[in-house]
Amino acid sequence: MNICLCYLADPGYQQSIGQELGVSQATISRTVDRVVNSIVAQSNEWIKFPTTNHELMKAKQIWRSTYKFPTAIGEIDCTHIGILKPWG
Repeated sequence: MNICLCYLADPGYQQSIGQELGVSQATISRTVDRVVNSIVAQSNEWIKFPTTNHELMKAKQIWRSTYKFPTAIGEIDCTHIGILKPWG
């Protein structure tokens, strides 16, 4: 999982990610493929989208009023990470 998360966080060259993690490029490729395919296979159980216009508008309203994201309709993992303003 760590291999896949590292690749998805920064999809640079698989070879350089492999060198950083101490595995081959082929291992990176196989691991990413297996993890992503597993997620896709389970996506209908875990990933839900609004199915009607009413549900879509309700989701947008919640995100607009609660979190000040006017066009958002959902989140991934419900994790919020504080981002510091760049210097300068």
